[in-house]
Amino acid sequence: MAGLGHKLEARQGQGLVMTPQLQQAIKLLQLNNMELAEFVETELERNPLLERDERSDAAADERADPVEAADTAPGAELSFDTPERATEAIDADTEAMYSDSKSDMAGAEPAGGAVDWSRAGKGGGGFDSETYDAAANSAREKTLREHLHDQLADLALAASDRLIAAHLIDLADEDGYLRADLDETAQRLGVTRSETEAVLERLQQFEPCGVMARSLQECLALQLKERDRLDPAMAALVDNLPLLAKHDYAALKAACEVDGEDLEDMIGELKRLTPKPGLGFGSDGARSVEPDVTVRERPDGTWAVELNTDTLPRVLMNNRYAAQISRSARSDEEKQFITECAQNASWLVKSLDQRARTILKVSSEIVRQQDAFLAKGVAWLRPLNLKTVADAVGMHESTVSRVTSNKYIATPRGLFELKYFFTSSIASADGGEAYSAEAVRYRIKAMIDSETPDAVLSDDAIVDRLLSDGVDIARRTVAKYREAMNIPSSVKRRRIMKGVG
Repeated sequence: MAGLGHKLEARQGQGLVMTPQLQQAIKLLQLNNMELAEFVETELERNPLLERDERSDAAADERADPVEAADTAPGAELSFDTPERATEAIDADTEAMYSDSKSDMAGAEPAGGAVDWSRAGKGGGGFDSETYDAAANSAREKTLREHLHDQLADLALAASDRLIAAHLIDLADEDGYLRADLDETAQRLGVTRSETEAVLERLQQFEPCGVMARSLQECLALQLKERDRLDPAMAALVDNLPLLAKHDYAALKAACEVDGEDLEDMIGELKRLTPKPGLGFGSDGARSVEPDVTVRERPDGTWAVELNTDTLPRVLMNNRYAAQISRSARSDEEKQFITECAQNASWLVKSLDQRARTILKVSSEIVRQQDAFLAKGVAWLRPLNLKTVADAVGMHESTVSRVTSNKYIATPRGLFELKYFFTSSIASADGGEAYSAEAVRYRIKAMIDSETPDAVLSDDAIVDRLLSDGVDIARRTVAKYREAMNIPSSVKRRRIMKGVG
């Protein structure tokens, strides 16, 4: 019988690992400018070698390359991949990078001369921590606007209506009221007031009940309607709130056509409503959503796309201080701490620059694709998907997806999340440029809105009209779009317009 014994073997093999550098590159790309500012603020507190870049843009552009500057820190072996390499890894959609080798033997040295990051963050650098969470780091309650956007994401809306809805939500105040002028808002978006009001009616069905009202009366009426208590008497009471404020009960009884006892019950019910439905959520300050990118029209009619530098953090590595503390370091622990801080600082500086370039590149392509929307309104949204943008900018679809999620762009037509500009498409009848599905929905709705009782369009008639305009669409697709917009069939519309059952 063969004897039993212990044997220690070292084996090498190719492994797929998520490096701390790549983890951070992904995190930074997903954060918006406000979250990024919070993240960088934490790093400034952790890392003594980091400092704010408060110089002018011109002076900042003339500064030395950050990696070359970081290399001057004694003892800092910057043998880690660059942010550009990390972005390439993301673009390959692997979300991981191959290590040169991976040992199965305990205590083996890291292969390929790579820095041992297992203790990184214990002394000063901490941006590579897997536990970083932007939401938890901000330590605040969800705001009303965020709550409404969450509900909007679950709502089946055409992209054109979604753009309108997103803009209206961003105009709401912390009390939950929409104070904006609808005519002005509709004009800015390039739609009619009736279309804007239709979207607003959908938003007024959101929770908390009474939100997106334009006045106290409308807010209370929405809540009463939800409770099925908006009868003529209660509606009259809501319409005469000034009389209630003056305690003119005699006038109220006359206006509501009720006696004193009924009026008292109605007033008690009114007092149980919520006049400011938005106050149950966290405060978002003066502005809860800051644009990451801005777009403005140049005198020649083209569009200038710029990063929002007001909210974009910039940092530098303090090389003079790094050299000073490196000379005074005595123990291995102190040297290791300085090395980690130098590596973290250098990586963060380059990562921020790479992130900014990526966002600007993707945003510029989206603006180029959707310039007709900027010039003419939501009816001119073009079909656009992640692959089209990714191919145009030479990136992977997963990178474009990260860039456009939770990033906002300020345009002359309002503030919108970048992902709202991606739409499905419908083929052109003449083989030309495809039409955005949202733009086609907009045309269908416009046709139906302009109907008369004697000229109600069937789905087949709508198909014929669209085909004459060069839009190749099936009747069942028209029916699907019409039903998604809560528009009844032509038979029902004809009955409604003629006042028949």
